[in-house]
Amino acid sequence: MIKYFFLALSISLLSLEGLGQIDTTTKNNPFSVSGSVDVYYRNAFNTAKDAKNNFTSFTNSNQQVQIGMASAKIDFTKDRFFATVDLGYGKRAEEFSYNDKGVLANIKQAYIAYNVTERLKLSAGKWATHIGYELLDAPLNRNYSMSYGFSYGPFFHTGLKADFAINSRSGLMLGIANPTDHLNGNSPYKVFIGQYSNKLFNDKTLLFLNYQGGKTGAESSFNQWDLVLTNAFSDQVSINYDGTVFMSKIAGKKSIWKSNALYVNYDPNSKIGLTYRSEFFYDKNAISAGAFATNIFANTLSLKYKINKLTLNPELRIEKAKDPIYNNKEGKAASQSASVILAAIYTF
Repeated sequence: MIKYFFLALSISLLSLEGLGQIDTTTKNNPFSVSGSVDVYYRNAFNTAKDAKNNFTSFTNSNQQVQIGMASAKIDFTKDRFFATVDLGYGKRAEEFSYNDKGVLANIKQAYIAYNVTERLKLSAGKWATHIGYELLDAPLNRNYSMSYGFSYGPFFHTGLKADFAINSRSGLMLGIANPTDHLNGNSPYKVFIGQYSNKLFNDKTLLFLNYQGGKTGAESSFNQWDLVLTNAFSDQVSINYDGTVFMSKIAGKKSIWKSNALYVNYDPNSKIGLTYRSEFFYDKNAISAGAFATNIFANTLSLKYKINKLTLNPELRIEKAKDPIYNNKEGKAASQSASVILAAIYTF
């Protein structure tokens, strides 16, 4: 019941903002509140109703209407001090905080930050990972379903980090955190995180080189490198890339999984957005959490149609694996899968 209390509290704060005509844009009010609700229906073709044929995060259902997530975010800003509490309820929040139970599973982010100088900011708490191109919240993604790279990479970190502006075009982030995706961990081992960012060319191309790594045991360790490139050719067309490689070492044996994803975006006007995502996921060593022991080629075409604060998000996804990892309607192993998603996202 506690988690329902937190959800009710978040919705109440949002209601108060509207009823009380609170102005969140003035310096007199240090609080700002935002949120979203998303629901979806997924249908997997040539698949039995109880067989989902889905191995990525947040859309693990078939022929059912599901709540993705109801989210409420509260930000506080006062001089050099910042604080954020970001709450969520639904499948996205539960799978995002999969190591936590009860109320902790509903806390997507909770951190404080302080601007030591104009170029240095310190942050402490729990925050969404810097690694990768895709994000937890449905309104912030072009595709509704998630990539394999996102699903088997880190979700969040809990610790301390420092962001430093090297100059007007580049920045550096360094930090130390609990074991990945753990809010509270008893492990003596910590994870080192980092990011180098840079504006290239005419400021329309951005580069992010991301890292996490550390020991996971006396004879085991991991390193993950991730490269994100975003490029806006015009107001209508942009192409983005996310490439990541996860390297594991256990008792001297080295293994890897990796993902390469390309995103092509086309916005003919302010109401309509089209995105094609093509991803190649390599996990022949079976060391990702999915332990696929195969390669997967996944292609997704998504449409976003905006009606004020409501966004309709239909999507077609087709996957092909080198080995038969899916199930067809007869219950037999198959190497291909196709599905559609109809999603609706409301932001406030």
